[in-house]
Amino acid sequence: MDLLQIKNGKIVDGQGRPVRLRGTCVGGWMNMENFINGTPGAEHTLRRYMAEILGPAKAEFFFTRLLDHMLAEEDIAFMKSCGATVVRLPVNYHHFERDAAPYTYLEAGFERLSRAISWCEKHGLYAILDLHSCAGWQNTDWHCDNDSRHALFWVHKDFQDRFVAFWEEFARRFNGQPALAGYNVMNEPVTGTPNGRFQDGTYVSDWDALNGLYRRVVTAIRKIDPDHILFLEGDCFSALFDGLEPPFADNLAYSSHNYTGAGFGPGPYPGDFWGSHWDKAKQEEVFLSASGTRFAQKHNVPLWVGEYGSVFHGPPGDLAYRLQAFEDQTDAFERFGAHWTTWTYKDVGVMSWVYVAPGSDYMRRTEKVRKAKEQLSVDFWEPMATAAPARDAIRQLAEFAERVIADPETKVVANRRYLEQTINEVYMGVLLQPVYAKQFQGLSEEEIDGALSSFSLAQCRRQEEYLEVLRKFFSRPA
Repeated sequence: MDLLQIKNGKIVDGQGRPVRLRGTCVGGWMNMENFINGTPGAEHTLRRYMAEILGPAKAEFFFTRLLDHMLAEEDIAFMKSCGATVVRLPVNYHHFERDAAPYTYLEAGFERLSRAISWCEKHGLYAILDLHSCAGWQNTDWHCDNDSRHALFWVHKDFQDRFVAFWEEFARRFNGQPALAGYNVMNEPVTGTPNGRFQDGTYVSDWDALNGLYRRVVTAIRKIDPDHILFLEGDCFSALFDGLEPPFADNLAYSSHNYTGAGFGPGPYPGDFWGSHWDKAKQEEVFLSASGTRFAQKHNVPLWVGEYGSVFHGPPGDLAYRLQAFEDQTDAFERFGAHWTTWTYKDVGVMSWVYVAPGSDYMRRTEKVRKAKEQLSVDFWEPMATAAPARDAIRQLAEFAERVIADPETKVVANRRYLEQTINEVYMGVLLQPVYAKQFQGLSEEEIDGALSSFSLAQCRRQEEYLEVLRKFFSRPA
């Protein structure tokens, strides 16, 4: 495989030929997410409850085997067989460094990641290494293993120092590895007003903080690894780019995340979602006017849509609408020349290429917890696609708070959104974690492995209609 480079605003191979990166992300692997893995709450707190209830050794066995089944060589081979050219590998710093022993790195995490990259090299599939969860949490949401809604990363220099040292360690280990398309240095930063809140309806970024951090980490990586592409994301969950510095080093590419209401639904598409009418023309209009797209055009740099996708577990008959919305959105990326990776490759039946079979051992054992999660709206991702009874009760609490506070400047939408996320995603999620652990209490290692093998490609089901759409795009020339 050729070490990819950027020439004249395009990603090219060793012969200078354009390469189009099209593929998917392996969420829920080295960074667990509740809606992907069918678990409640954040990964680091779940690991503590599992250790308490199953015992440390058996809990370690549980998480090791989950990792083994979530991504194996056959998964990489399958992605390649579909026509993908790249896979994004999100990782959580916990696999490589303990908070109690910062700057001391864990070989087990690097061995697992290196093994996955070797599979990519064997099968000719490029990988992008994505730091999805940073020490101190770079954003306020569950997907960076945050259970507090505070992005402390931007407050404490120690967390930033560990971040830079972490990337120096990655650069030392993977310098010159041709199967790595590049390093996605930070997933979805949120630098703005406390807890990601908004002022006067507008998100307020700390561009000095983000630009300073990017210059620092790029400089540190380049001293060790001068060649790999570095992918930089915009602020506010990779949506805002207007305050980013122009490209300041060679081999810089930029990454936006482009979720839309049409992808979540439910309901007919074309149709009305999130206050707008969505159709193919709207998909293109929104993408071309997006901050990241305009930044890439202005500075003639590659744009990679690192995350986007549709959810497929809505009401009966909804699948065709979500697939059409996905196809129209992807077509807009293609016409622009953007690179893209879908979110996500494998999950319990939400928005993936392959999913855990509904009647599998794992789904039967976790049915009680998953039903409780649905009733309590514990997965904050899910209410975008399905209603939950708990939302009504929380709305009443939010309305009561607004009446008591009686401040006309209280942001009603933000108040209700963040109250719901704090109660459901954080508090209710933690409340359910010991219940989840108890579903595996008393099982032998063989029985635990049997349940977790439900995540193996051989036992998963394939979302064939989705894969058919993807293959059409994968077959297009670069």
